[in-house]
Amino acid sequence: MISAAGTGAVLFDLDGTLIDSAPELGAAADQMRTARGLASLPMERYRPMAGAGARGMLGVAFGITPDAPDFPPLREEFFLNYEARMMHTRVFEGVAELVAALCAHGLQWGVVTNKSVRFTEPLTRAMPLFATARAIVSGDTTPYAKPHPEPLFEAARRLGVPPERCIYVGDDERDIIAARAAGMVSIVALWGYRLDEDDPVAWQGDAMFDSPHDLLDTAAWPRRA
Repeated sequence: MISAAGTGAVLFDLDGTLIDSAPELGAAADQMRTARGLASLPMERYRPMAGAGARGMLGVAFGITPDAPDFPPLREEFFLNYEARMMHTRVFEGVAELVAALCAHGLQWGVVTNKSVRFTEPLTRAMPLFATARAIVSGDTTPYAKPHPEPLFEAARRLGVPPERCIYVGDDERDIIAARAAGMVSIVALWGYRLDEDDPVAWQGDAMFDSPHDLLDTAAWPRRA
């Protein structure tokens, strides 16, 4: 049951928190391998790095880093492959119910992602889930990306809600760092993308939840003193 006294808005990371884009991201990178006569890699190799976007996917596919001279053209090829299939992305189970519950109880919600507006705008415009989102801030909306807090501040400004009355939910350490720097309550989405060596407890979020369904019980949400 929603009972979120003191909370004015809930903000979410996008990939790995609201939507499961790993299949499309992984397929876009793997297409580049097979086009070059390389063996296809299993999705399990790509999935943990989905939150890192092109850097993560190309790192898995080719062992390449962003400082390599041929990274920029490979990245653009990856982007084109991803654009061709990104509209097949699905939301995680329980997310639609969570968003509906927030709206039913008068809470505003929005998105703060490091995904560039090139992908965020068409994707969120096409998916019914985001029709009620009051703010969508992309990785290039401001001069900074997470873990810098400025994108979170921008979302709070758009919502007209003080940062200290916002909750931010994300599946990556940079999400928790950004939320802490912005003075927001931070929630770790344990259903998202993580490497085996990641330790979400060490991120020191204010709370951790196993699934979007668990967030429906907002009596369990942490509060700022």
